[in-house]
Amino acid sequence: MDLLLELLAAFAAAAALLYIAFIFPTRWLKIERVRHPLGAGVRILQISDLHVDKLRISGKKLQDAIRRTEPDYIFLTGDYTFKGSCLPVLDRYIGMIAEAGVPLYAVLGNHDYNFPGLYRLIGVLERHGVTVLRNESLELPEFTLVGIDNYGTGHSRIEDAYRNVDGSGEKPVVVITHDPNIVPVLRRPFDYLMSGHLHGKQMNVPFFFSFVPKGPLPAQGIYKGLNQCPSGTYYISKGIGQAGINARFMVRSEITLHEI
Repeated sequence: MDLLLELLAAFAAAAALLYIAFIFPTRWLKIERVRHPLGAGVRILQISDLHVDKLRISGKKLQDAIRRTEPDYIFLTGDYTFKGSCLPVLDRYIGMIAEAGVPLYAVLGNHDYNFPGLYRLIGVLERHGVTVLRNESLELPEFTLVGIDNYGTGHSRIEDAYRNVDGSGEKPVVVITHDPNIVPVLRRPFDYLMSGHLHGKQMNVPFFFSFVPKGPLPAQGIYKGLNQCPSGTYYISKGIGQAGINARFMVRSEITLHEI
């Protein structure tokens, strides 16, 4: 009996350790705050990589975060789901985000292009008042917003996205896109770019991107946070959901408040 109790205790301790190391970071939402003054005077909440098929952050927790951060805009930077069966879940999450009454803008990610019937996914977003930008720009009162479609799946059309950007410098140019690997080939200037896709590595172990190649930026050790390139300043979100294995190691789920 004593041996059995010892084995059960060891099993419980191992299970608890595994939960704390790999599952708890997917439930412990972090609000990253980034200040990059451009004179726009707005607060933008970025929610990236929802992956509702493997999301452990509740809609209620998201709503609480939106209330606390009081953003002027919410940007969704791709990867909502690739499973048709999860469309009702996505509908529920987008609806709860939209309840804040904050203007919503979005781009698509690589997982979205694997969705069976992409128009249905886009329909969910648009039904809740989300403006989906697919290689196009629009003028907002404080800045020009450029939405570039996903790079890794070959859907980016940079010149189309910039077609109506005057380049006068009167307003900051803010770009949203999913895959930051577009940055090395993006020759058009921007003041700020928001992206996701790389999940902050998701599993923070050495040489992770040697075994899971994700493009030129992570190969250079660039996979999260604020970075600089000749065209401008860009940010890579660690995302809120998971891809592949539904776990994180030393990388918390994130939404990001950008003050520009």
